[in-house]
Amino acid sequence: MKLTLIGNGAMALALAKGLVKEYEVEVIGRDQDKLKEFKNLVPEVFTKVMEENEFITEKNIILCIKPYALKEVSKVLSGEANSIFSVLAGTTIASLKENLKAKHYIRTMPNLCAAYSKSMTTITGDIELKKDAMHIFSNIGKTLWVNSEKELDIATAVAGSGPAFLALIAEAITDGGVKCGLKRDDASTLVKGLFEGFSPLLNQVDPNDIKNGVMSPGGTTAAGYCAMEDANVRSGMIKGIEAAFNRAVELGK
Repeated sequence: MKLTLIGNGAMALALAKGLVKEYEVEVIGRDQDKLKEFKNLVPEVFTKVMEENEFITEKNIILCIKPYALKEVSKVLSGEANSIFSVLAGTTIASLKENLKAKHYIRTMPNLCAAYSKSMTTITGDIELKKDAMHIFSNIGKTLWVNSEKELDIATAVAGSGPAFLALIAEAITDGGVKCGLKRDDASTLVKGLFEGFSPLLNQVDPNDIKNGVMSPGGTTAAGYCAMEDANVRSGMIKGIEAAFNRAVELGK
């Protein structure tokens, strides 16, 4: 199967790096210089400057543009695609149908970890395309099919925006080590090792059990955990997910 990515930004680049291992990938964008840079980073892809009348009939499109650009880009896309896989946050299938013609529509939300085949990708849409969609995006990491667009918008807040939230946590823990006296490079090395080891642990152990296993009575973890609860870290994370979800819904309007 040949996949056509429309857009040449960070998400398109991450997807292309993962997908070229199994698929023929075409990248269509409006910036020739960015496309040249894209080709340098992923030599296996075929790049093409978008034409004023870009024919998409029978193509399998992965739409990687910004949500606000949908109407503008759709004006130059003609014909009926075989399938549209949209990674546009908050953009409903109804909105996709209003702007683009295709036999099937899928909404999907990968994250930047796709570049390392470690994305957590959520998918929903036409059930007839479920098998193909799950297979395509399994090439860039784990996949989860949900049965409604609302669930996908929530998943966008959790796994789509999640790398940015985890980056905030990683940066904060690093800064905490520096404040206590560690060299920044050493603190950074510790945090990278922490995250690398935590992923397989989380796959096997419930978060609450991890906490209880580390937190001994009157110990260092208990002191630090209490301080974080006093600072409303848990509440802040929950509100952050809620705010990201609400923004996804707003974008859909």
